[in-house]
Amino acid sequence: MNKIWLFGAAICMILSLGSCKPKQSAYKAAYEQAKAKETTAPVETVTQPASEEATPVSKPRTSNVSTRAERINAAEGEDAGMLKRYSVVIGSFKNKTNAYSLKERMQKAGYNPVLGENEQGMLRVIVTSFDDKADAADSRDAIKAKFAPNFQDAWLLERK
Repeated sequence: MNKIWLFGAAICMILSLGSCKPKQSAYKAAYEQAKAKETTAPVETVTQPASEEATPVSKPRTSNVSTRAERINAAEGEDAGMLKRYSVVIGSFKNKTNAYSLKERMQKAGYNPVLGENEQGMLRVIVTSFDDKADAADSRDAIKAKFAPNFQDAWLLERK
């Protein structure tokens, strides 16, 4: 009788584990479908008639992107001159090995990342840093697009 119960439990376990399929392929298919739509969408260009009286007026760039303000300093052995007011953060770690590993990965990708440390001891992997908030937001968006889907949670840090 115990053998029958054991055999039945083993069959149930095999069936339950065998029916689980990874969802990564579904996400990948949706991502590739969205990418295909993005590249095949027609681009409309709007031309405005030239006016002799019109003079180009440059607007100051502003950005309403949310930032997180922290007191941050360059980690030990890092160049503090690289940290400006607005920085693009792609990773936060308590573990120094993980932070340095991501920093090396970004160096191999052609960036000049710097590690910053906040008051709580978290190491922030900063890929780019700017004095202008709009430039930082543009850089964050470019990094998200270039490394999709890896750094979709990249965020802006405002240095106090």
